[in-house]
Amino acid sequence: MAIYQSEIQIRSQGQGTSEITDRVRNALQQSGMQDGTLTIFCRHTSCSLVLMENADPSARRDLEDYLNRLVPEDDPHFTHTYEGADDMPSHIKMALTRSSETIPFSKGELLLGTWQGLFLWEHRRAPHTRSLVITATGE
Repeated sequence: MAIYQSEIQIRSQGQGTSEITDRVRNALQQSGMQDGTLTIFCRHTSCSLVLMENADPSARRDLEDYLNRLVPEDDPHFTHTYEGADDMPSHIKMALTRSSETIPFSKGELLLGTWQGLFLWEHRRAPHTRSLVITATGE
């Protein structure tokens, strides 16, 4: 069994989802592996990863809107606000979602469903450069 690891940088545009499926596919191709599992880990506490429908952007917008209603900015109960009104909400949103995803692959291809895509979900309003660690394990 072999292990391949790389890191990619994603520049977010501020709050919202950015599809990273092709970047992850490229990392898998660079590994040269054919069969195994690929893990993507986000090294931040104010953004997350989500496996979501990639055909209709309204599904992602609905998810983003829902989470914004669930965890609004300027909640008077938040004390961790040093970096602004979106600081604590971004941490809660990350904790409610995921900081890693594991996807199986076969014959050098990610085994995603027909309408699945992998997205970086930026929870902060300002753009950020985010680091993702990709680890492929297999043959």
